[in-house]
Amino acid sequence: MPRSIFIFSLPLLFLSVSGLSQTDADVSIEKHLDDLEHLYRELHQAPELSFMEFNTAKKMADGLRSLGFEVHEGVEGNTLVGLYRNGDGPVIMVRSDMDALPIEEKTGLPYASKVVTKDLEGNEVAAMHACGHDMHMTVWTGTARVMVDLKNQWKGTLMMIAQQAEERSGGAKNALEAGLYQKFPVPDYALAYHVSEKFQTGTIGYRSGPVMAGVSSVDITLFGEGGHGALPDQTIDPIVLAARMIMDIQTIVSRELSPMNPAVVTVGSIHGGTKHNIIPDEVKLQLTIRYYEQAVGQTIVSALKRIGNGLAASAGLPPEKYPVVMVQNESTPPVVNDPELTGRLVPVLKSALGAENIIEAQQLMVGEDFGQYGLTPEKVPISLMWLGSTGPGRFSSGETIPGLHNPHYYPDYAETIKTGVKGMVAMLQELFGH
Repeated sequence: MPRSIFIFSLPLLFLSVSGLSQTDADVSIEKHLDDLEHLYRELHQAPELSFMEFNTAKKMADGLRSLGFEVHEGVEGNTLVGLYRNGDGPVIMVRSDMDALPIEEKTGLPYASKVVTKDLEGNEVAAMHACGHDMHMTVWTGTARVMVDLKNQWKGTLMMIAQQAEERSGGAKNALEAGLYQKFPVPDYALAYHVSEKFQTGTIGYRSGPVMAGVSSVDITLFGEGGHGALPDQTIDPIVLAARMIMDIQTIVSRELSPMNPAVVTVGSIHGGTKHNIIPDEVKLQLTIRYYEQAVGQTIVSALKRIGNGLAASAGLPPEKYPVVMVQNESTPPVVNDPELTGRLVPVLKSALGAENIIEAQQLMVGEDFGQYGLTPEKVPISLMWLGSTGPGRFSSGETIPGLHNPHYYPDYAETIKTGVKGMVAMLQELFGH
């Protein structure tokens, strides 16, 4: 018996005995899997920081172009759009992010990133895909390939977006402000994944409604009147004011917000002074605020201003030294999954991957700018799913699983890719009316 016939017959025999049937999507995924694994390792070893994804964007664009997509590069910065027009039908958007983080990888893997580069400010930093965007791009590419393989089974327009600068919370907003929905077809639905170390490979997490928090970075400057450390009575010490403010703002969540509206206020950085015996003129604080409702975020910002100005007044500072200077930046809204869309997709995922592998997820206070795509006047229904990335052996071993943004994080990539592509293709087939 020729070798090729033997290899083909064995899987069919196994599937028949087990009662399973291999779908066209399964066959296509298996055909591309080796190449997708290679692509994942390539992307992992060549991370590029936010707004600097030049080579990554080119690789994503070239991949779509080779499949017959109509590719538009530089939609805004490095963000690109690929359109595969396959007859009359809905327009469905699948989004991937592309940027890496300024983190030195410590996984020790043979394909670990060794990249050292310069960030936007010119600082020399290491770079790593510690948030799984390399996996997002790989699954995104695999999805495009399989959907083209199966083009005779669906009708409509597949809209693939590779987005810059998710980590700086600017990529989605910038693309929309540049006219994404005006220059290209407005999607009927928008889908995305985010990897999670908390979910096992082979599983997908879902949630209707708010799934990730809105996040705003806030810079605060508190002023004082500096002087000699030996003469504090002749100064107004902004370090003391900063300490009081840090304690006072803890009551915003505990006493000013309803306990039914979760929120987090974190002071991540405090800088002031130059020497042991000098009381400085000012202190700078850097905060993040996190919330699920925009009104809650606005309440927190108002409270921060009120507390800061109240402290300045109570310390006897002259009026020109307050109000406190406050600047918001890198702000992104909550990710709110459309309940109707998410409810439609969950049974499809259960059918494709097994009901036991589709898990209702908890809300998290992490941020993601995918939510922007659903907040425009077009009101595009969105749904972001968690893609499990930790192999079962690692869970059963009892080891501590490093989380996202950790220099030791890595996905068990082969199974993650297979599950991600299979799940996304199943969702797209449902929405295209397969």
